[in-house]
Amino acid sequence: MSSHKFEEKLSALGIVLDDRQKEQFDLFYEILVEWNEFMNLTGITEYEEVNEKHFVDSVSIVKAMDMKSVKSVIDVGTGAGFPGIPLKIVFPELEVVLLDSLNKRVKFLNAVIEKLQLKGIRAIHGRAEDYAKQQEYREQFDLCVSRAVANLATLSEYCLPYVKKGGVFLPYKSGEIDEEVVQAKKAVTILGGTLREVIKFQLPGSEIGRSFVKIEKVKPTAKKYPRKAGLPAKEPLGIC
Repeated sequence: MSSHKFEEKLSALGIVLDDRQKEQFDLFYEILVEWNEFMNLTGITEYEEVNEKHFVDSVSIVKAMDMKSVKSVIDVGTGAGFPGIPLKIVFPELEVVLLDSLNKRVKFLNAVIEKLQLKGIRAIHGRAEDYAKQQEYREQFDLCVSRAVANLATLSEYCLPYVKKGGVFLPYKSGEIDEEVVQAKKAVTILGGTLREVIKFQLPGSEIGRSFVKIEKVKPTAKKYPRKAGLPAKEPLGIC
């Protein structure tokens, strides 16, 4: 497989892979395509497209975060393992938890973890609202990431409870985000966060617009959040 373009795009982000990491990305691609034949993991299966829209996109977080300052990450609504698995490949010292509500996706993630021989990463099955109430997970992470498609106010309620004070919640968003950010400000404050900045850019060598919303956790989240399943999506906090 020609991974020259992939490496160029990563190098534009200041990321250089060793042979083991290149091998892991290729293997991840192969498993993704193989499992995608019998379960719906991604609509994108062409090699270069997966590299760009899943792999490069996942690690483009370096535009917004110094990953060397991060020890623990939870990826909420990880789906097929994005961004969590690419982050683990590029930054092997990270402790990573992948959370997904669909059991068969968790089986896929476990297969990837095993085949890639990744250590210090695990996939858990359940709802974000439920795990966020557990002591083992609540306010335990330096960084919470999510590429899940949800309104920012809703996503903040799912994700901010996992972030420890001084940590960061960084959702991956498409380019046009301004209105959503304004609408989410109240929710972020209620949940113990503060909006630090919005980082907008294009994925290297592409027209794809991306935004990272950098939300810092400044005080603990009140125990009543997240509300019970379904409510954060149905009635986003602070949006009347």
